[in-house]
Amino acid sequence: MSVSSQTAQDVPPTAREKGLVLADTGAVRAGEERVYPLNKLKRSPDNVRKGGHSPAAIEQRAASILDKGLIHLPVVKPERRADGSETGYGLVTAGEGRRLALRLLAKRKLIPRTVGVRCLVDERNDALAVSLDENFSREALHPADEFLAFHDLAERQGQGAETIGARFGVSAAFVRQRLRLAAVAPDVIDHYRAGDLTLDQLMAFAVTEDHDRQRQVFASHRHAQPAAIRRAMTETSVVARDRRVIFVGIDAYVAAGGTVIRDLFTEDNGGYLSDPALLDRLVADKLAAMANDLRDQEGWKWGEAHLDYPHGHGLSRVWPQPVAPTAQAIAEGQALRAEYDALAQAWETVEVLPPEVEARLSALEVLINPEVVEAYAPEALARAGVWVVLGYDGQARIERGLVRPEDAPVEPEPYETGDETGGHWGEADPNGDGGDDEATGAQPGERADADAEPEGDAAAPLSARLVADLTAHRTAALRLAISNDPDLALLALTHVLVLTTFFGGGRASCLEVRSGSALLTDHAPGIQNSPAFEAGEARYGQWAKLMPKKSEEAWDFVIGLDAASRMSLLAYCVSQTVNAVRSWDGRGAALDHAEALASAAGLDMRPFWTPSAERFLSRVTKAHVLAAIAEAVSPDTATRLSGLKKADLIAAAEPDLVKAQWLPALLRTKPSAVADGPEESPLTMAQEQGEVPTPQAEDFTDPALAAAE
Repeated sequence: MSVSSQTAQDVPPTAREKGLVLADTGAVRAGEERVYPLNKLKRSPDNVRKGGHSPAAIEQRAASILDKGLIHLPVVKPERRADGSETGYGLVTAGEGRRLALRLLAKRKLIPRTVGVRCLVDERNDALAVSLDENFSREALHPADEFLAFHDLAERQGQGAETIGARFGVSAAFVRQRLRLAAVAPDVIDHYRAGDLTLDQLMAFAVTEDHDRQRQVFASHRHAQPAAIRRAMTETSVVARDRRVIFVGIDAYVAAGGTVIRDLFTEDNGGYLSDPALLDRLVADKLAAMANDLRDQEGWKWGEAHLDYPHGHGLSRVWPQPVAPTAQAIAEGQALRAEYDALAQAWETVEVLPPEVEARLSALEVLINPEVVEAYAPEALARAGVWVVLGYDGQARIERGLVRPEDAPVEPEPYETGDETGGHWGEADPNGDGGDDEATGAQPGERADADAEPEGDAAAPLSARLVADLTAHRTAALRLAISNDPDLALLALTHVLVLTTFFGGGRASCLEVRSGSALLTDHAPGIQNSPAFEAGEARYGQWAKLMPKKSEEAWDFVIGLDAASRMSLLAYCVSQTVNAVRSWDGRGAALDHAEALASAAGLDMRPFWTPSAERFLSRVTKAHVLAAIAEAVSPDTATRLSGLKKADLIAAAEPDLVKAQWLPALLRTKPSAVADGPEESPLTMAQEQGEVPTPQAEDFTDPALAAAE
């Protein structure tokens, strides 16, 4: 039997008693239906939405009501006088946005101020609870459903963006954007709906309507920044020195059906690859095959391929552990040591060793001191995975031991003990007096006799108030003790920064020192493939391998380091807090400090950045390119090239600017202002005069870190 055909007798008594039934049909409703003039409706003081509605939301509801009428009737509670009689006004407990939208329409004289509004009266339920249910017990429409619905209106009903916008109270530009998003491949939209993509990433895919290209780019750029996705979607050709080409190889690309446009005016005749989609597919397939092979051969739980390193991934990590040598290896080592000692003793009086003896001694030294063998524990392999990421140099970069959140072992919260009696901090009498009502015979809530001296229980925990009092005194004394011990202060600072850098937070330290690390990939897509970034990631990996498994063990780890290693670790942790990015938020004083810090460090950006077309020249004006040529090469060269179109100018300028190691002003370091220091270091002067080679990224190794390892 349908609800509409029910009689009053068919309705359960509980529903009738709650006033949820209309007597004529028996249909279940929110309450009695009543018509109130619009000017007789008021906001209920029990409405939980204290912040009100935004003007945009009211505009949208007004447009909807004007187009379709009231879809959901407001719920009201009649206003009553002190004697219980009704005033004739209704207090809106659910539907205040609809009331405001109707008032907006009346203000614009689109409806009368006294128009009748159908409302549902509810005096049985608590008005506050009704308002809370109205605003809390609902799920917002997913944006994907929103723009697909707009697309359906446009396609099925032939409505334009202006018409749809007027019906729903939004701008035509907003509707056009949503219609463009609806043109993205359905399976890519499904990934957005599942949370695999952000709205900004989806908007980047919508730059073209080619579904096949969208799927290809998604396969290789699903974790990329929106700017990188947009570049991939609009890419029409790829230079032959691109890292993807180096990784796959031109021969493999041509064998798969790709074509190469040769540039006869370059020294290497490198040219351009005209099918970026094919190249991306080959790269993705090769990376995926490598990831799957590593997973199967090494026994990882999973393997994934990434074109760019997915920073902000939120995964934890496990590291390999040294493997104890076998008895056979120990015996072989002892035999080699005996051979070395015998040979060295036999030739110790000879100044110049025969070549064969010198070679054998060198070989024995290597065999006697082999590299430490490390391996992942079986339980680590069972819950961790491996990434294969394409590096900036076109080589595959393998990241092992990554653990997804759902696979991470659940560690119990640290169990904090209290005083020496075994009590627990905070497990005390909430009133803070530490009394024992049961021991004194007092009833709960009553004070015991002031003269009573209860023995109590020596094992009972102290009150929370007393615990805080005692430990406040201890904290003051500890602060004074640390202020008198600079070495210990430095040790404690290193410890808390280690916790923040390698363990995701400083909860295991009593120091309330907090540090952050700006996500550089938000500002510079592709920076993860730069030499400086990769060197920093390698440094992180080297230190992370040495870290203990649990944050509680970090203090003993830091104490156990020698002074040089500890200072090196502190330097690394401090370095990760540096933020010299110039963005919209100003940060003038901080950026001035960044300049001073760069000068003090003698920062030279030439090993880490080159003025390539992709990185710089294509992103500035033609005038900027000519100014760079005039500075790096000669003004005459700039004048000679000024007649070229920008694309040709960039092609001609790039080799000269790269060769000259030209840097834009933002990347140049001012001479150090440190007192009594030289304006320019001898090393920098020697490098500029060609007497000393400019350092390369791989030269930046850490001797202290090597010692710690």
